[in-house]
Order: sequence, then structure tokens, then C-alpha cells
Amino acid sequence: MKNNIYKFVFFLLISSTMMANVSLPNIFSDNMVLQRNSEVKIWGWANPKEEIKLVSGWNNQEYKTVANNQAKWELTIKTPEAGGPFTISIKGYNEVVLKNILIGEVWLCSGQSNMEMSVSWGIDDGEEEAKNATNPNIRFFTVPKLTAENPQNNLLGNWTESTPETMKYFSAVGYFFAKRLREDLKNVPIGLISSNWGGTPAEIWMPAEVVNNDPILLENAKKLNEQEYGPRQPGRAYNAMIYPIAGFKIAGTLWYQGESNVGSLVYDKTLGALITSWRKEWKDDFPFYYVQIAPFKTGTNNFSNVTVRDSQRKLLKEVSKTGMVVISDISDTIDIHPKNKKSVGIRLANLALAENYKTNSNLVNGPLFKSIKIDKNKVTVSFDYGDGLYFKDKKSNQFEVAGADGVFYPAEASIKNNEVILTSKKVASPAKVRFAWGNTVQSDLFNKVNLPASCFTTE
Repeated sequence: MKNNIYKFVFFLLISSTMMANVSLPNIFSDNMVLQRNSEVKIWGWANPKEEIKLVSGWNNQEYKTVANNQAKWELTIKTPEAGGPFTISIKGYNEVVLKNILIGEVWLCSGQSNMEMSVSWGIDDGEEEAKNATNPNIRFFTVPKLTAENPQNNLLGNWTESTPETMKYFSAVGYFFAKRLREDLKNVPIGLISSNWGGTPAEIWMPAEVVNNDPILLENAKKLNEQEYGPRQPGRAYNAMIYPIAGFKIAGTLWYQGESNVGSLVYDKTLGALITSWRKEWKDDFPFYYVQIAPFKTGTNNFSNVTVRDSQRKLLKEVSKTGMVVISDISDTIDIHPKNKKSVGIRLANLALAENYKTNSNLVNGPLFKSIKIDKNKVTVSFDYGDGLYFKDKKSNQFEVAGADGVFYPAEASIKNNEVILTSKKVASPAKVRFAWGNTVQSDLFNKVNLPASCFTTE
């Protein structure tokens, strides 16, 4: 009799280990936000050939699939208009119930320390903002800092509601972006996924093969030195911090990075490759909005920072569905970490509200160089988003012109019909123009909504 009992217990143990429990990546957890009005992919693991049933709580619809030979399953479900909280039930040999789920807008916030920077770092008015951060309709998911040589299936973390405590340690730019979105989108919940790492170059945030298969990107990546505070090898953060969540439906991406690529002459190509690789992995041409890095003193090269900023400007015409906010007016040129993160988040949100959601008809971009027209010794510079152009101090000393020899001299600048007219006694036949061209130069040209113009060179 005893032997039979032991055999029975042993049989149960063997059976239970053979029947792997249904499980999901941590990005699918209680408190999550799913993208509204979408076809959303949900995936996980189970026993090979195990039947999986998912029931969506907003309409009690049942979806079915079978785990494949690799023990993985995947379902695409339809989400409704914004709302919640709901539950989702996923059933195989066992049942997983996800609770307190909201349907709304989901954004991925990524980059280096200026995106990572939170109230706990000491931002402007941070403690006051944190006190008022209780909002169950804003949800956070923080991806932990990890590297991997190969793409990973999962990562640690869970979704949390915005409270004074959770907001204090979350991306401040992301939080202020969400808060501003909610002003216009009213009752739409916002979910933010924060995946960033201070001191990291763009190359580590895209698949290694993207860098390795491009001679220009590879040559540039070889110049990245090992640092104490972060990885430098291509692909390492992507494998552990982006790939595991690729496919989780998002409205778009916010990106704030570039300081660790200062000195690069091909940052537009680098960031363009990153955007393309992410969109390919998500199978989604989502919007990608980024922050032009701030002017700051760096090293001995007077143009290493401004070159990256100009690359960021050029990228707008090279890659579709991108947008850039300029922050030279709210930066501190001796601090690589500007403390005014609220304005950055609001400017990104205004961009999204205008481009994605069409609820904002205001001008949301600073002036961007469009073209030049040369007439003898006079240059006329035209701008996109140049309505109501003005110089901050009535006149500007930030424009320079050069002849065919490429030697730049200061130009006298005036504004007429929202264009800038330039002349220089030292250049009889101007051929090129540059503006705010220096690492620490904060633009003095603004438009009618008081947004600064980006630096540029026509070379």
C-alpha cells in the first residue's frame, strides 16, 4: 500500500513538471496599460501543444491558440477605446489573471541620463511636483539596467501606479510628458515604459549586427572607449533592455540621448539606424520624438557638441515620422544635466498632441533652417516654423558667413518678413552660413511662441 502511495506521489510530481505552467513576460503584469483602439500582441510560454485560452475583460471575448514546439504562444487581441480597470484571464493547465489593467496610450521613454533623471536627482521644483503625483491613470514600468551578449526573452520589473514615491524615481521627462498629455486627452490613461542608462552611446541600444554590417557605423563604434559607468559594446543594452519588450504595442517613442556620442560626425546615421531597427523589430512605423541635446562645455573641441546637435536636426529630413524639441533656452551650459525637465516633457507632449493626436493646433516647433538665397553680398535665410521671428536681445551676433574658401566671419543680421538677412564686410561673395555654431552657444533666435531656433550649418 505504502509503495503504491509513493508511486502515485511520484507520478503526480512527474506529471506536474511535464505540464509547464502558463507564464508571461513581466511586461504583462497587473496595473499595465495597453494601447487603445489597437490590435495588441500578448505572448508567453506554456507546454508545447498546450491550448491557451485568453479572455479579455472589457468584452468577455475568448481567444485561443496552441503553444508551439519551442513552448511559446502568441495571441493578437483587439483593445477598445480608453477605459478600465479591466482584467485579462489566460488559461492553460493553470490560470493567470492580470488585474487593474487600463486601456490608453503607451509610450517608450529611452536614452541616457537626461531621460533617466528623476526628482530624486534634484530637478527644478521636483519635491513639489512629487507631492502632487498621485494619479492612478498614469502608470510606470521601469526596465532595470542589464546587458546581454544575446537577445533575452524577459526582463525584471512590474507596472506601478503614479504616486509621490513611484514618480520620485521615474523618468521626470516621461512623467511631465504624461501629465501634459492628460490635460488634452482628458480621461485617457497613459502608460510609460522607461528603459535608459546614463553615460551610454546610441550604438549599445540597437542590434549589434546593425552596427557590425555598416562600415561607417562600425568605424565610429570602434572609437567608443570603455567607461566605468556603462557599457559601450554595440547591442548590449538592446539585447537586455529593448528586445524583451519589442512587440509590446506602443503609441511611440521618446528619446533623449547624444551626450555620449559627442564628437561623432555621423550621429544622424547612427540614430537613423537605431530608429529603423526598432521599427523593424516592432513591425510598426511608430513616431519617434527626441530631444536635441543642450549646449554644454565639453573637452577642448569647440564644435564636438554642436556637430551632434546639427546631426539631430538633419535627421528630421532623413527619417520619417520623427520630431525634435530644442532646449537651448532652458539649459545650463556648465551642466550636462539641465534641471528643468518639466519644460522638456511639455515640449515633447505638445509635439505628440499636434502630430499624433491632432488636439493641439499651436506652433510646437522652434525655427528650423530651410534654405538660403544669395544675392551678391547678401544672404537671405528662410526657416520652417519661423512665424514671428525675433532676436532675444534685439540683435544677433550668432550668424556667420563664409565664401568659397570656407572661412567663417561674423555677419550682421536683421529680420525682414520672417527671414534673416545677412551681410559681412569681410565676405564679398558669401557661399555658406552657420548659426549658433559652438558647444555652449544658446540660440538667440526665437519664433512667436518663444521657442528657440536650432543651430545649423549649410555646409
